Amino acid sequence: MCVDCNCGQPVAPAIEAPRHLELGHRLLVHNDAQAAANREHFAAAGVRVINLLSSPGSGKTALLERLALELAPTSSSARHPMAVIVGDLATDNDARRLRAAGVPALQITTGQACHLEAAMVHRALHELDHLGHPLAGLELLVIENVGNLVCPAAFDLGESQRLVLLSVTEGEDKPLKYPAIFHSADVVVISKSDLVGACGFDGAQARRHIARVAPRARIVEVSARTGEGIAELLVALGLERVAVAG
Repeated sequence: MCVDCNCGQPVAPAIEAPRHLELGHRLLVHNDAQAAANREHFAAAGVRVINLLSSPGSGKTALLERLALELAPTSSSARHPMAVIVGDLATDNDARRLRAAGVPALQITTGQACHLEAAMVHRALHELDHLGHPLAGLELLVIENVGNLVCPAAFDLGESQRLVLLSVTEGEDKPLKYPAIFHSADVVVISKSDLVGACGFDGAQARRHIARVAPRARIVEVSARTGEGIAELLVALGLERVAVAG
């Protein structure tokens, strides 16, 4: 069960006595405070941080594996180009995939919690440091959030950018069904573009739907398998300098 939204709770929660909250009191105030502290920490270290969000199976890990190829470290690099904090309910499968691709990766297993929180990220940063990957030694930190298009939208982690994936296998109307998470995006990636023909995906319609709920977001079509669109994505994320340096 998610303690914040009761996702997966099979029985009604116990009825509590009424509580009075000051008008305007933010229920996420503690998370927001930790997110602000994380953001200051990231800025002091000079590291860019991306919160990567999508539904399960949209290709987050495959995209990161492809980025690892583009941002491969060299002996002349003062910093490692990328590390990843991975959030999943169970298993460390994705973290192991990324480590096999040469990416320092730390797994957060949330149990039944359906999203990552700023405090979880804060603790993970200390673990990365102990593993020999301090923030000051990174160009980029990616937080691969739990696969979910609902709860993660509300939780600021201190990131510089939000990247939301829409796979062509999910259909064009997903942004209209889950507007909050797409509205929060800085960049929307239409992933698995190599499957457009097989899925009958209408890219123009998907772009209209994204623009309707996320008018400020940049839209990039990407195939992690073929590499199509990766260069454009690096530019959208401000990472072309890292790729060139690598």
